[in-house]
Amino acid sequence: MYFNDPVTIVLSVVTSVFLAIFLFGQKKKVHPNYPPGPPRFPLIGNMHIINANKPYVTFHELAEKYGSVYSLQIGSQEMVVLCGYETVKDALVNYTEEFAGRPHVPVFFDVAKEHGLIFSNGNNWKAMRRFTLSTLRDFGMGKRTVEDKITEECQSLIEVFKSYKGKPFENTMIVNAAVANIIVSILLGHRFDYDDPKLRRLLSIINDNIRIMGSPMVLLYNAFPSLVRWLPGSHREVIPNVEEIHTFIRETFTNQRNQLDVNDQKNLIDVFLVKQKEEKPNPELYFNDTNLTVLVTDLFAAGMETTSTTLRWGLLLMMKYPEIQEKVQKEIEKVIGSGEPRPIHRKDMPYTDAVIHEIQRFANIVPTNVPHATTQDVTFKEFFIPKGTQVIPLLYSVLRDKEHFVKPEEFYPQHFLDSEGNLVNNDAFIPFSVGKRSCAGETLAKMELFLFFTTLLQNFTFQAPPGAKLDLTGAVGFTTPPLKHEICAIPRN
Repeated sequence: MYFNDPVTIVLSVVTSVFLAIFLFGQKKKVHPNYPPGPPRFPLIGNMHIINANKPYVTFHELAEKYGSVYSLQIGSQEMVVLCGYETVKDALVNYTEEFAGRPHVPVFFDVAKEHGLIFSNGNNWKAMRRFTLSTLRDFGMGKRTVEDKITEECQSLIEVFKSYKGKPFENTMIVNAAVANIIVSILLGHRFDYDDPKLRRLLSIINDNIRIMGSPMVLLYNAFPSLVRWLPGSHREVIPNVEEIHTFIRETFTNQRNQLDVNDQKNLIDVFLVKQKEEKPNPELYFNDTNLTVLVTDLFAAGMETTSTTLRWGLLLMMKYPEIQEKVQKEIEKVIGSGEPRPIHRKDMPYTDAVIHEIQRFANIVPTNVPHATTQDVTFKEFFIPKGTQVIPLLYSVLRDKEHFVKPEEFYPQHFLDSEGNLVNNDAFIPFSVGKRSCAGETLAKMELFLFFTTLLQNFTFQAPPGAKLDLTGAVGFTTPPLKHEICAIPRN
């Protein structure tokens, strides 16, 4: 049994007893072509076989027995898991409308109540996604404007790393702050100093919530929300944390509304507020204050956390594999020299590009993907999946698909190189997911990863502190950051 924490065992038993009073003997009708799955216990379903810290590992293992499309029940949650590149791509690309919904997951509903971008549905989601993509493009996503901002932020990050003079330091908050400043400049039109207490508090809250959302306690809460809601535990920290972020954002856009110039829209919030004015004949339709608050929260959290976590994995992996770090640095010297890295350099740096791809693949930042839901009844791979079913398109299984990656469990940049050292595309490389629910900030994230990574390796050699053992195990959370560790950034000039 993976639920080996005493608290979760007790809670599972208590939950089962209470719910048995109401639910025992009630059996749901299952369509004859519903996906197969492991045998279920009454009430708890398959909870007893799930690795509560890393459920994606169990999901991946179960596919060996039940196939690439199978069903699970975790408490009251019914779900279908999709495994492997072919199956995930088929669902999200060829059946993109059918799998484009978001399920009712209690913790996500508590956080967003179906507002904003990430956890919304239907026309509201379409309106917010359309607005987000067009506004990010207008403010230079993938263009020279944002490129310059990232390059400037790289220089600020270099100065902070240099201040440690090669001595060990923990880099989470520093890298978070640097990456956060890029999305903050688009959302709010300014940047924070790395030691700004407001920024540090916001980053700390986001990190805490992402860790909590992947915890066993939240897994239990999502399974039995009515009962677990009232019990003590980390799941009760999520809402106060979110409210603190929302308060900051509301204060920010309230101030901006007072100074709004329709003819000089400086950032995403300004553009939203102008849309809000234009939508006045249909008040509270899409461009309302709640949507703005949750949308900015979504973009701030997603725009910071995944990219900064990937960069931190990259530095850890360079310390672990110094021979790979050295080859990247030689390519940087050959192509860029002492000049500033720019996106245009990327096409002449196949080895560095392959290493960045492999960092993303190996780190597997969002292993379960953000859960999807069917928007209508659908027959997929000969299986019937009813409307409203929660669907897990398991990115962990895609980025470790042994049919597409020869050494799926190892860090191996050759996954993206041919025999002559040229960069090759691998179809199963989809760390941003695919289809209509794929990451809206993919273009921005790719530029950030290349510029931050090459600038850091141009200026420093990264080493483990003396006597430190480098552990490549991912930490527990909704995303998978590396375990806490220190780095030594040795200046190269």
